[in-house]
Amino acid sequence: MYADVALRLGLSPQELERQSLRLFLRQQLRLVESQLLGLARKYGVQTVTELDKLVQKGQIHEAEAFEDYFELDYLEAQRTTLLESLQELA
Repeated sequence: MYADVALRLGLSPQELERQSLRLFLRQQLRLVESQLLGLARKYGVQTVTELDKLVQKGQIHEAEAFEDYFELDYLEAQRTTLLESLQELA
């Protein structure tokens, strides 16, 4: 089936796979960046490091930001992985 679709589109199966993967990675990257933006706006920061500094200064209570801190850290790691994967496909 995959090869049939590639043939109908005038692509090699490998090129269809590569373009499909690139599209998937870009879609995932948009989702991750959207979630990062939401968390960043919530605390007025750009990175998990900035959030950590606000907690250390006492401007944000640790208990208030606990879960978001780890989510922000995870999302930043995901963004890095997705960007690296996209570069490998270029």
